[in-house]
Amino acid sequence: MLRVLILLCCVAGPALPDVIVPTRTIRAQEVIGPGDLLLKPGEGAGPTTLADLIGMEARVALYPGRPVLAHHVQPPTLIERNQIVPLIYAHGGLQILTEGRALSRAGAGEYVRVMNLGSRATVTGRVTDDGRIAVSR
Repeated sequence: MLRVLILLCCVAGPALPDVIVPTRTIRAQEVIGPGDLLLKPGEGAGPTTLADLIGMEARVALYPGRPVLAHHVQPPTLIERNQIVPLIYAHGGLQILTEGRALSRAGAGEYVRVMNLGSRATVTGRVTDDGRIAVSR
């Protein structure tokens, strides 16, 4: 009996991770919703849970039946190119607030170049969770 059990364990092989595939074509820059993905058994190399991908933005077009990999998605964009955004500079007790025009798209935590509308100078800042641009020295 023990020999049969050992033989079955060796023949079965290791369990393969699941693969996540889209249920429909998802275009680039589109936010992924709960009904857009399906978990299928197979040889997965990307994210292993649906929660890792829901709410993320597609960087490239995702096609039904093809696995979704980690580099195919990114956090959702908060700032669009040419959008007017608030610029904040804070240092010690000094805080300066002004407006700028974003020169590219960016999500929370990413750096983006912004043209200050008052001075026409180009500065770089980090996008905050609420869509503001925090400028530092």
